[in-house]
Amino acid sequence: MSSLRHTNAGTGDPRLDGYLDAARDCILDVGWRRTTLTEVARRAGVSRMTMYRAWPDMGSLLGDLMTREWVGIAAATRVAAADTSTPAGIAAAALSTVRALRDNELFVRIVELDPDLMLPYLLSRRGRSQEALIEILAAEVASGQATGAIRAGDPVLLARSLVLAAHGFVFSALTMVDGLIGLDDLDAELRHLVVRTLEP
Repeated sequence: MSSLRHTNAGTGDPRLDGYLDAARDCILDVGWRRTTLTEVARRAGVSRMTMYRAWPDMGSLLGDLMTREWVGIAAATRVAAADTSTPAGIAAAALSTVRALRDNELFVRIVELDPDLMLPYLLSRRGRSQEALIEILAAEVASGQATGAIRAGDPVLLARSLVLAAHGFVFSALTMVDGLIGLDDLDAELRHLVVRTLEP
């Protein structure tokens, strides 16, 4: 068995999915720092060596788990838009994805207990999940440009810019909520931001 690091997030391999499910349960129960490959193996009902053949360490397992989780959310939330090749459609899908990420129990648990795990993806480098989201978004932008629904420009640049803007709405939105401004108000501004960025 090879790590998802060498394949796509959705391998369809029920064994790998089962191991990732076990890791997810561990992290939800005790957090990342206290989760070990040995404990994941125990929960998955396999030997520790079986886990090590799939992932050499917890870092690579976490990378695969986050990729499966975040990309899966993005794929599922695309149905929120009738047409993701228009500014309004992309805005609807983006907002749905942001909300789903903010509410995702694994995301919430990691941010609560081990927020430093997210810092490399905010400060140093793009992760596979971010790359996958950018690829999806860039394809949607290019599709809209082909029909004239979306303004001209490098689709990858536009996609990266929107993902960068969305980071704040995922990670920091609650810091901007108070008695004057609610989360729904901020989300409405995200929708407006995406539409106005992409309109011809």
